[in-house]
Amino acid sequence: MLLHSVLLIATGVTTMLTGAAFAVQVPADSTILGSLLAPLIAVLRESASGNFDPLAKGLVFTFTLLTILGAHELGHYFACRHYGIRATLPFFIPAPPAITLFGTFGAVIKIKAPIRSRRALFDIGIAGPLAGFAFALPASVIGLVFAKAALPAGGADLTEGIQFRDPLLFIVITDLLGLPKYIEWNPIYWAAWGTLLVTALNLFPVGQLDGGHVLYAIAGKRIHKWISVITAASVVSLAALAFYLDQPPVYFLWALVLLFLLKVGHPPLMDDEPLGKARVAIAILAVLVFLLCFMPFPITTT
Repeated sequence: MLLHSVLLIATGVTTMLTGAAFAVQVPADSTILGSLLAPLIAVLRESASGNFDPLAKGLVFTFTLLTILGAHELGHYFACRHYGIRATLPFFIPAPPAITLFGTFGAVIKIKAPIRSRRALFDIGIAGPLAGFAFALPASVIGLVFAKAALPAGGADLTEGIQFRDPLLFIVITDLLGLPKYIEWNPIYWAAWGTLLVTALNLFPVGQLDGGHVLYAIAGKRIHKWISVITAASVVSLAALAFYLDQPPVYFLWALVLLFLLKVGHPPLMDDEPLGKARVAIAILAVLVFLLCFMPFPITTT
C-alpha cells in the first residue's frame, strides 16, 4: 500500500508540473538536466511572482487525468475482485514533464492469478476501457464547452508547427453543441485527449491488451491470432505511412509493442461457457468506444 501511495503522489507531482508548464512559457534548454528542470523552474517562478494560474491549471489537469486513468485500472481491479482473482491496486507510473506529454507513463494493475473463465476474461478486459471512458466522456464535454476559441492557425496546438488532431468523440461533441472548431489549450481538454488515446490503444484487439482479452473471450484462440496479426500489420503500415508523409510516427513504438505481444501470445482458457447476448452487445459498445477514441494521426506537423 505504501508503494502505491508513493507512486500516486509522485505521479501527481509530475502531471501537475506538466499541466502547469503548458500554461507558461518554458524556455528551451540545450542540456538534459536543464530540460528536466525547466518546467519546475518556470512554475516556481510564476508562483513566486503571484501568478498562480499555471499551478491551478496543473492541479486541474492532474485531477482529471489521474481520475480517468484510475477509473480504468479500478475497473479491472473490481472485476477481478468480483471473480475472486487476486490483483493489486493500481500502480501509477510518474514521468518527467520534459520526457512525456502528460507527465506519466500511465497506470497498471498486476493480476496475480490466471483467468480461466471466458466470462471472467471478457468482464475483466472490458471493465477498464468502459470505466475510463465513462469518466473521459464528461471530461471531454467540459473541456470543449469551456474552451476559449482560437484562431484557425492555432487550434489546440501546444507547440508551434505541431497540431494535435481531435478524436471522433471531440468532433461529434463540437458539432452537436455548435462549439468552435479551433480552441486554446486547457487542462481538462488535454487530459481527456490523452486518456481517449490511451483507451483506443488498450482496445486494439491484439495479444493480452484489453481488446485482445475481449476478442479471445468472444472468438477463441484461432480468430484471436489472425485478427491480432492483421491489426499489428495495420499499425505497422500506419507508422510507415507517417514516415512517408513526413509526419510524426506516433504509432511506431506501439507497433513494436504489438509485435512483442504477438510473440507472447495469449494464455488459454479452461472454461468455455457461453458469453450470452448481453456481453456481445457490450462488445459492440466497446467497438463504438474505440471508433470514438481512435485517431489515425494523433499528431501532425504543418
